[in-house]
Amino acid sequence: MRVTGNVLSRAAILVMLALSTGAPLAAHHSFAPYEPTLQIKFTGTVTRFQWMNPHVYIRMDATDEKTGETKHWLIECANPGILNRVGWTFNMVKAGDTITVIVSPLRNGEPAALLKQITLPDGRTFSNGGPAGPATIE
Repeated sequence: MRVTGNVLSRAAILVMLALSTGAPLAAHHSFAPYEPTLQIKFTGTVTRFQWMNPHVYIRMDATDEKTGETKHWLIECANPGILNRVGWTFNMVKAGDTITVIVSPLRNGEPAALLKQITLPDGRTFSNGGPAGPATIE
């Protein structure tokens, strides 16, 4: 049996299409680790702000009101494209800033959370975009 170049080209294109469409699906994850019905609000100091794909991250230190100890939080935000659409800029959060966040914490109790709303030192507030859902507390 003889295979022509035209058949091989079509097969190669189909394989490339299949691989390229599957990659984004495999890379995406859900918000399942976070407690969707619980939101908490706290203030702390930014230790690092990472503006990158696939998600923007805020690392911050905040004092636990119950124990008085400092917790090192990792706050997951949407991707830069979504955040740009709701008014964020890559340089609006800086290490050393005191910010207030409303978040849905991890289900397992670790100090990490999904951002719902951020209040900057100048008082401006921003959401995390539609996919994360709105803050339901003040």
